[in-house]
Amino acid sequence: MIPPAEAANEAERLRSLRTLNILDTLPEERFDRLTRLARRLFGVPIALVSLVDANRQWFKSCDGLATKETPRDISFCGHAILSGEILMIPDALLDERFHDNPLVVGEPGVRFHAGCPLIGPNGSRLGTLCLIDREPRRLDDNDLELLRDLADMAEQELAAVQMASCDELTQLSNRRGFVAMAQHTLSLSARLGQHATLHLFDLDDFKRVNDRYGHAEGDRALLAFATLLKQAFRASDVVGRLGGDEFVALEINAPPGQGSSAAVERLRQALAHHNRSSPQGSDLCCSAGQVAYEPTRHRTVDMLLAQADGLMYQNKRRSRKT
Repeated sequence: MIPPAEAANEAERLRSLRTLNILDTLPEERFDRLTRLARRLFGVPIALVSLVDANRQWFKSCDGLATKETPRDISFCGHAILSGEILMIPDALLDERFHDNPLVVGEPGVRFHAGCPLIGPNGSRLGTLCLIDREPRRLDDNDLELLRDLADMAEQELAAVQMASCDELTQLSNRRGFVAMAQHTLSLSARLGQHATLHLFDLDDFKRVNDRYGHAEGDRALLAFATLLKQAFRASDVVGRLGGDEFVALEINAPPGQGSSAAVERLRQALAHHNRSSPQGSDLCCSAGQVAYEPTRHRTVDMLLAQADGLMYQNKRRSRKT
């Protein structure tokens, strides 16, 4: 057996996957409909919408299979996402990558596999729509085209999932997406004993920008701040736009306390550079509130946000007085 290699863009691919906030969610009819259709059209006992996480393949829909996930190192889909083409294995017992794979010699007894990569909105291969049979077989060109058509439908559903949790202007997580991802991240941090800090940012005098220069200039200011925020924080941190001119970042494994972090300092310097190089009147300034995560005190992300919001407005009022 040959375990699958990591994708060349693995870090970016995983970020794109987790931005969807779809892992470990409940079954949905729109995906289950596709796997039922695939089983019926191809006459296979198993059809899956599989998403390849860091150490597992997780099934958003699994028609004909009882399990919800398997380790990535024995997955067929881990191999399939390494190429943009359909991976077809006519007989797994004759393929050196899979002949002694536990999924082949044990349950569910895979002999045939065909997986079409599912491409995320940013171009990353996130998983597959795949067909499994317990007997050897091949797909002809018409079958392969039909499988691609079904995979296109699955990709459209994934894009719809992202739209529900993504801010259209900045492409950051919206409030719904941020809360879902942050809650999962904080639960993991608590189990691992890691520190986390939430930073809430509110652009100062943003209404003046819209009133004086128009909403197009206001959108450019929001997009510029979102870009600087993503650059200041690490890829492992969770960044979002809560709405209007309010942004948020959850810094993972950050030192305890509410002092200014390295990421906030990077943001401060980036804002200063932006303001020096931008036309007069387009300066970006913000007020911030920071809260260190305490599992016993902050049972939900909303509790953490509420405390940060209070601190942010205290700082905003203080800056206005000075």
